[in-house]
Amino acid sequence: MTAVASLAEKVLAGDTGAIGRVLTRIERRAPGVDELVSELQCSAGRAHVIGVTGPPGSGKSTLVGGLTARMREQGRTVGIIAVDPSSAITGGAILGDRIRMSGVAGDPGVFIRSIATRGALGGLSRATLDSIITLDAAGKDVVIVETVGVGQAEVDVMSAAQTVVVVSMPGTGDDVQAIKAGLLEIADVHVVNKFDHPGARKTFAELRTMLRSAPQRPGAWPVPVEKAVGTTGEGVTELVERFAEHREWLVADGGIERWQRRSISTRIRWIAEELVLERLRPGHPEFDRAVEDVLAHRGDSGSLARRLLTQLGNLDGRNPRD
Repeated sequence: MTAVASLAEKVLAGDTGAIGRVLTRIERRAPGVDELVSELQCSAGRAHVIGVTGPPGSGKSTLVGGLTARMREQGRTVGIIAVDPSSAITGGAILGDRIRMSGVAGDPGVFIRSIATRGALGGLSRATLDSIITLDAAGKDVVIVETVGVGQAEVDVMSAAQTVVVVSMPGTGDDVQAIKAGLLEIADVHVVNKFDHPGARKTFAELRTMLRSAPQRPGAWPVPVEKAVGTTGEGVTELVERFAEHREWLVADGGIERWQRRSISTRIRWIAEELVLERLRPGHPEFDRAVEDVLAHRGDSGSLARRLLTQLGNLDGRNPRD
């Protein structure tokens, strides 16, 4: 048995240490990681993947902790991927979300991993999709992806999650504005968190009004607006019920297959972009040669950029870091 097959077998058996090692390899893009993820992908596809997004400060992490606790009471195992901002010094995750989920961190039925964005524009990265595959293959009943919370750029969460939850909070007005700007149409469930704060009812009413006025196709999922107080657990049971209802609707409507197609398409695109960018940056011989040609007036930037793209036709599909 190869090392990759052995490690994959341990993940499939739910070995916590093996899961952690695989996720570390995924983040580092270690040699052989593509083969490892491909091995695991054959056994994935059973978990309910829930994406939780929304503006910073809306209480996403606390709410995820409460949701996880409720799911564990129901006997379900949970994997949590907390997409944190990257540290400016190390490039790694800052781990703030894991601290705020300390109430469930010691539960053997819960696996929490913080992943750095590493500059990903949509708040997610290729590592996020590969990590979902890993936790799914490891037998987690639910995989929750909590995004970094940068507003409307977070549409990538649609490729990662089957059920997208947008969390807002009352009091600032910024949350509803952000939803108007781009998050309204991606949500499967809206949550007004911190409902015990002033202005919560106004935010709740505004969201419901916006949803009612938005165009809907016949037979579409009726997006609900829910109330919650993450710090006390109020509304958490109702949220878990909405997620289960949405999952049932997806199965009946063919939404799971559409999500799988969307997720696979995104992963292929991100892998292709990574392979291309490896050869379109300083330090790669072909790129550096193009820079020297421009400096020596042997061509202009536009024509040499096109030459580089033509040369990419020789790319044989191998990871340039291997």
